[in-house]
Amino acid sequence: MATRPASRAGFRFAIVCALPLEYNAVSLLVDEFWDKNGDPYGRASGDPYTYRTGRIDDISIVLVLLPNMGKASAASAAASVRSSYPNLELALLIGICGGIPRPNANEEILLGDVVLAGSVVQYDLGKLYPDGFQTNNTVKDIINPPKTVRNLLSILETNHRREDFQRRIAVILQELRSAGRPSQSAKYQFPGAALDKLYQSRYRHKHQVPTNCSQCMDPQNTCEQSRTQTCDELSCSDTFLVTRKREHDPESPAPLVFFGRIGSADTVVKSGEDRDRIAKEHGLLAFEMEGAGVWDEIPCIIIKGVCDYADSHKNKRWQDYAAATAASTMKALLEFYPKTDENRALLRRHFMVPLGRNEGFVGRHSILEQLLQRIPPNTNKDNCQRTIIEGLGGVGKTQVALEAAYRVCRDHTDCSIFWVPAVDTISFENAYRNIGQKLGIRGIDDDDADAKSLVKRALGESSDSWLLIVDNADDIELVFGSRGSPGFANYLPFSRNGSILLTTRNHKVAARFDQKNIITLAQMNQTEAIELLQHGRGNQIDNTESIRRLVDFLDNLPLAIRQASAYMAEIGMSAAIYLDRCRSSNKTLIRLLSKDFNDQARYENIKNPIATTWLISFEHITRDNPTAARYLRFICFLNEKDIPFSLLPPAEDELEVDEAIGTLKAYAFIIPRGKESFDIHRLVRLAMRNWLEEKGELTESITNVIQRLAMTFPFPKHENREIWMKYLPHMQIISESPGYCTDKEAESDLLFNIAGSYYQIAKYKEAEQMHWQALELSEKVLGREHPFTLTSMNNLGSVLESQGKYEEAEQMHRQALELKEKVLGREHPSTLTSMNNLGFVLKSQGKYEEAEQMHRQALELREKVLGREHPSTLTSMNNLGLVLKSHGKYEEAEQMHRQALELREKVLGREHPDTLTSMNNLGLVLESQGKYEEAEQMHRQALKLYETVLGREHPFTLTSMNNLGNVLESQGKYEEAEQMHRQALELREKVLGRDHPSTVRSRRNLAGCLTEKYRNL
Repeated sequence: MATRPASRAGFRFAIVCALPLEYNAVSLLVDEFWDKNGDPYGRASGDPYTYRTGRIDDISIVLVLLPNMGKASAASAAASVRSSYPNLELALLIGICGGIPRPNANEEILLGDVVLAGSVVQYDLGKLYPDGFQTNNTVKDIINPPKTVRNLLSILETNHRREDFQRRIAVILQELRSAGRPSQSAKYQFPGAALDKLYQSRYRHKHQVPTNCSQCMDPQNTCEQSRTQTCDELSCSDTFLVTRKREHDPESPAPLVFFGRIGSADTVVKSGEDRDRIAKEHGLLAFEMEGAGVWDEIPCIIIKGVCDYADSHKNKRWQDYAAATAASTMKALLEFYPKTDENRALLRRHFMVPLGRNEGFVGRHSILEQLLQRIPPNTNKDNCQRTIIEGLGGVGKTQVALEAAYRVCRDHTDCSIFWVPAVDTISFENAYRNIGQKLGIRGIDDDDADAKSLVKRALGESSDSWLLIVDNADDIELVFGSRGSPGFANYLPFSRNGSILLTTRNHKVAARFDQKNIITLAQMNQTEAIELLQHGRGNQIDNTESIRRLVDFLDNLPLAIRQASAYMAEIGMSAAIYLDRCRSSNKTLIRLLSKDFNDQARYENIKNPIATTWLISFEHITRDNPTAARYLRFICFLNEKDIPFSLLPPAEDELEVDEAIGTLKAYAFIIPRGKESFDIHRLVRLAMRNWLEEKGELTESITNVIQRLAMTFPFPKHENREIWMKYLPHMQIISESPGYCTDKEAESDLLFNIAGSYYQIAKYKEAEQMHWQALELSEKVLGREHPFTLTSMNNLGSVLESQGKYEEAEQMHRQALELKEKVLGREHPSTLTSMNNLGFVLKSQGKYEEAEQMHRQALELREKVLGREHPSTLTSMNNLGLVLKSHGKYEEAEQMHRQALELREKVLGREHPDTLTSMNNLGLVLESQGKYEEAEQMHRQALKLYETVLGREHPFTLTSMNNLGNVLESQGKYEEAEQMHRQALELREKVLGRDHPSTVRSRRNLAGCLTEKYRNL
């Protein structure tokens, strides 16, 4: 007789049933129950299931009844029983199934026979293609790894041993009938050979002809009512019965046992045609619903009695008898199971993992392959193997470690596995104390016990194999200690029979723990991310492109995807709508990313939302490296891509900067792009801003950022274009936080320079909006007559003029000029700039005389005040030339433009935009005088240089393109002129809009060119 185990660790066999009738049959064969007076063993924390314990013969068993049918319920129960009974060697899944009547040419299966399956096919797992569903056709070797079981099944399949086995089953079946009360015994009797009816596959269970049922009259349809009626009630004809070669022995019916493969799915098969098709495709003996779920958790054998033929004629008459034959086979198998001394190592094997297996785990194949090659204790016989998984918070380190733990448990039956959360001191110490209790370490429960040291010594001295998983070792002070107090690392054991797997989001922890054995876990690839999202939503049908865009938006980050899928599944939201909500505003996005969700594969006391998962890291950084914390507060208000190091606030020295950047890199919050710039993770950036807002530090942080950027961002000029173009994307982001900055003067300065940058790259609408903001702030803070306010007014006028808003621009320039003359004086350079700009907008409106007068005054005063070669003087020279041309004074205009071009090439260089403007304008005045060849040459040079310096779509480039078209047309080169005008029109419509004066001018020029072309055919 078996000795009653001292604890749950002494159980090696679990018996799992899906239905109460199966459970009842098994219970009659349990020789002794050990829980008649209450449960003596209890269960693991977090295990929701109730078990019965006892013995069959001399084997201790734990009996499990599933709450529901199907593989999900089976997987959940199997994971739970594994957590409570860590040394389980084998699960026996006992119950009923639908049999394949003729699995091959030589065998026939009858009702009541038993299928003993050593492999299972999950035939509903696959991919849906336009031309149909294709299964993955994966066969799970459910009896791996125990060699004892494989060997036993091989022997039982031999002819001689099978006969012994089947005879023993028949005897046990008779014992089962006698074990219960008379009322129980009756239902386990053989129902009779006459009730074992197998109909032809195509013969359907329905109202038979003649019938008044319109649905059943259709050969392809069956009414709902017929599905609940018996064959007798429907008059199913015996004419369609299949003749069997093998028949039941009416005197001593005994089940036969068939060894092979079984099909498992969440769908009940009730179609003879589908039964035959699936069975043939996969080589099956029967169908059931739980095997695939149990297999993933515990090595398993499936024993199922055949109660029907998985066709539409199936009924429940044979279920109790089939359950009894399966239960009898189970007991016979245990009796035939090899008897050995209790395995010493197995008794010491423990599985202490506080989290259930993640049924939604997908992908990560290469990472798991690396881990399973490194972390088993026998991979390095000369050392205690150390392995680290590092990566950004939320990237899935815990889930990968968890999956690896379950796989090591399955593949290495002699290895104990211990899981230690290292979030804080209490969780670490509690886990060590639990390990000590499980190992039975003397003194572990003493009030003054040093549990950490006791467990370290016990594992270090143990001759057994073990894997210790230390999860969430992120805090470098907790791991390695500080100010003389030891850290967790001091209590990690060393044994050549052991292995340690550590997960951390802090690269500094990983590097100090073991630099050579770090596995970096990045975000999922897109395929994995889509699979994770779909699994979390129950594989709901959705638009593939919307799903792809959503996972891209979430940066393929597993925790964010898991959270999104849980929310979408809960309220029935599509991927497209969820993505729209995310993009609508940062506040909506942070609300969505703050939604908590249930996840049994994560710690109960740790919040799941992605928006909170990095908060503890922010706290660590604030404590450990204030400069890094300051940088994080700064960069979260910039664009997430290509942040120049030169934008960062200054530190004491380069070493301090290096250490701060190193800290942010260590937490994977930033990713270097080389020596000059880096990226910040989009969701980290958003979470940091939300954290600052919750702490009441948002206004202060934004003010500091704007003050720094106002000092760093230069006024945009051609000469510093490379700098401000690199900074501009980050200026755009901070400018989207109006109302937070308390330093309005710094904010106005920054807006002013951002507006100037937009103007330089011809984004006139954005420039106008920014200039209005800068002007309003400047008037409010500095006053209407302050020089900076007047400069803002002037620049706003220029932007308005560039958009063809001439009247508005003229009004703005007149105000600016009037106030500058009053405040600064008539000869001040800023006053002369306003004079020049007013002249320019007057010229644009055809007010040539006033414009000429204004430009002559500006030129005269600039030569006097600034000198003849000053760039502003040359601007006046150029502008006077323009108005002279417009006024028909071509010779003087040509002279003016030649002087301006010559001096600009000398002072500014040949490729400066102002030089190109003079080149273009000289070409125009040459054309006006009929000097077409020289004009064409000038325009070609200007266009080529404009495209090189400013780009093909810049308004100045398009003006040059238009002008070249005009001079070509003037020479009768209509084909090339038409091509040039079409290009200019297309690009002006794209860049400036259809109604911009320059676009209208291009449209008119193209029309005129086409008219001349056809007139001269």
